[in-house]
Amino acid sequence: MNVPDSPEQFAKMLRNLKKTRLKAKKAEKNMGLKRQSLSKLERRQVLEKTDGRCHICGGEVGEKWQADHISAHSAGGPHTTDNYLPAHPICNNYRWDYLPEEFEIILKLGVWARTQIDRETKVGIACASSFLKYERSRGKRRK
Repeated sequence: MNVPDSPEQFAKMLRNLKKTRLKAKKAEKNMGLKRQSLSKLERRQVLEKTDGRCHICGGEVGEKWQADHISAHSAGGPHTTDNYLPAHPICNNYRWDYLPEEFEIILKLGVWARTQIDRETKVGIACASSFLKYERSRGKRRK
């Protein structure tokens, strides 16, 4: 990733990545591609690729796992076992259909924010406060 010179350029870069992702998603919708289910055999083959571990976080996936597209369905990724890896539902949900470059930035931001929170810096406390407020409101919506 090229490091932008300013926060405004960083925001612009993120907006451009989002535009690219949404444009690909719109094109996929116009092609009328339908999601397909994997057979039991195909699911077993996908799970064996990572020895039953989530390809995002590395934890054991257990019985309630999702087959995550490597090349996003929304970008025209094929329905073949080669294009799937196992993931926890929450990991797959958070990875969403972000472009790889977007998801890399999200992970870096998350690790950086976690460090700021752990060190109790001014920005870390503000980040933790905002995040906790968000999580509480999200929790209320889920009930």
